[in-house]
Amino acid sequence: MVSSSRSVFLLLFTVFLTYGGYSQDRYAIHYHYKPTERYSLDRPGELLTEASLLRRDRERIRLDSTDLPVADSYIAAVEAEVSQVLYHTHWLNASVVVADEKAMATIRSWPFVAETVLIGRGPGIRSSKNGRKEVRVDSAMDSPAHPYQPYDFQNELLGIPQMHLDGYTGAGVRVAVFDAGFHNVDNIPAFKHLFEQGKIIGTRDFVDVGSTGVFKSDTHGTGALSLIAANDNRLVAGAYDASIILCITEDMSTEFRIEEYNWIKAAEYADSLGVDIINSSLGYNHFDDVDMNYGKDDMDGKTAIISIGASIAASKGILVVTSNGNEGNLSWRTVTAPADSKDVLAVGAISTSLEKAGFSSVGPTADGRIKPDLVAYGTGVNLWRYTSGPSFSSGTSFSAPQVAALAAGLWQANPNLKMAELKELLIRSGHQAENPNMEIGYGIPNYERAMLGRDEDSQPVRELIVSLFPNPLEGDRLFVMNFPPQANGVRLISSAGNLVSQWTLGNSELRNPMEFHVGDILPGLYIVEFQSTNWAQRHKLLKR
Repeated sequence: MVSSSRSVFLLLFTVFLTYGGYSQDRYAIHYHYKPTERYSLDRPGELLTEASLLRRDRERIRLDSTDLPVADSYIAAVEAEVSQVLYHTHWLNASVVVADEKAMATIRSWPFVAETVLIGRGPGIRSSKNGRKEVRVDSAMDSPAHPYQPYDFQNELLGIPQMHLDGYTGAGVRVAVFDAGFHNVDNIPAFKHLFEQGKIIGTRDFVDVGSTGVFKSDTHGTGALSLIAANDNRLVAGAYDASIILCITEDMSTEFRIEEYNWIKAAEYADSLGVDIINSSLGYNHFDDVDMNYGKDDMDGKTAIISIGASIAASKGILVVTSNGNEGNLSWRTVTAPADSKDVLAVGAISTSLEKAGFSSVGPTADGRIKPDLVAYGTGVNLWRYTSGPSFSSGTSFSAPQVAALAAGLWQANPNLKMAELKELLIRSGHQAENPNMEIGYGIPNYERAMLGRDEDSQPVRELIVSLFPNPLEGDRLFVMNFPPQANGVRLISSAGNLVSQWTLGNSELRNPMEFHVGDILPGLYIVEFQSTNWAQRHKLLKR
């Protein structure tokens, strides 16, 4: 038995090692050079998987030095000096390690070391971190008493129902989701098909390095995944047939820059599996160690290491879809990294009124670019996080995966598109692509507008389908997306055939979306009729 005095001594000694002059912290060691050693760009099959090479062939991308691994000689030298090597990143030509300052002083003296960066205190140091500043309004959801499902509104905004009718559900497209955890995914019925059909093709935990288990830690990633791949009668997401890669990169117990490196390592892993789209519902600006904080001037897409990594991912032909940030109501207000990268699709959030959600971060970036790029519904989003049933959550974390799902369906429909072409197609499909601003960017993307935006010589052209939002209607503001240009009048008719309201329009008044105030009408079923002299089109509207 160890005496009590001996126990106290061991405890004090442990505290000294952890927090004193020999503290074990986490560092990134960046190297000057990348000796080819055992590998060569002339032998790509030794460097990348077949799936990764196929994507590069589609994109006509040549391999470069970032595809070469960190030199074996560097790895051997570092392993002999540090307490633990967490991983090496070939995109950054760096190693992420646990070491004390004495070891790091030695490493800094080596001629092949460019710089060392403190990226995480600890391990073992906890914080009072408040996570991703997610705006959460989780609530129980009752089954609706009418056939209109709660998720229809968010899907119809993006044209997901028509995309599914056309047979595009993300099949053949590989989507990675980076988040804090995917607790309950293996027990939620909406994900059952992913397991039965072998759709989850890769899992990795880059916080608990070496672990492949990801169905743990947090339900934030569960919610994001559900907006891409859920498929049951309570939520049909846009890309439920996509192949899925799940990576934990966010440490919920602390907030340090190591999470940015985790993200980049996850992107390398996803790249090796041939990923097409990365969805990242994460954003960084402030950390538990204030010396690591970014300033607004750093949001230029070239400073934050995660933004640099996101741009490298894009250079490999990967479409990176990321949340724009939930800083709109805070003093920061603007984007967080990696949304500031010019190479990613940064997605903001809108409310049921199709206006910017108050919490959604705004542009511009530090160098004056428009952000967000696009927006999707983000207030009270219907999603799966818990085994008890769907719930509602808010945040740009949950608008971004909806756009990622739309992108997967569009890529299935247009498999020959390069990533940059798909990104441009999505931006051009925004409802205010001709008049972007710093609140909602280029607007709400839409499947049908994107399909119409393709080369008309090689693709069929069809009329855009009119959509009413919200439907069911709970207030008095009705929005019409894809308003028929030939219509010069709108009538609201009761189920009994009585005229309730009508509006006459001129061409100068046409906008997308159009807004109508219907007044205090009784609950029930109505018909919205668009008309001109010799033409009429009718749509059902339910008033709650």
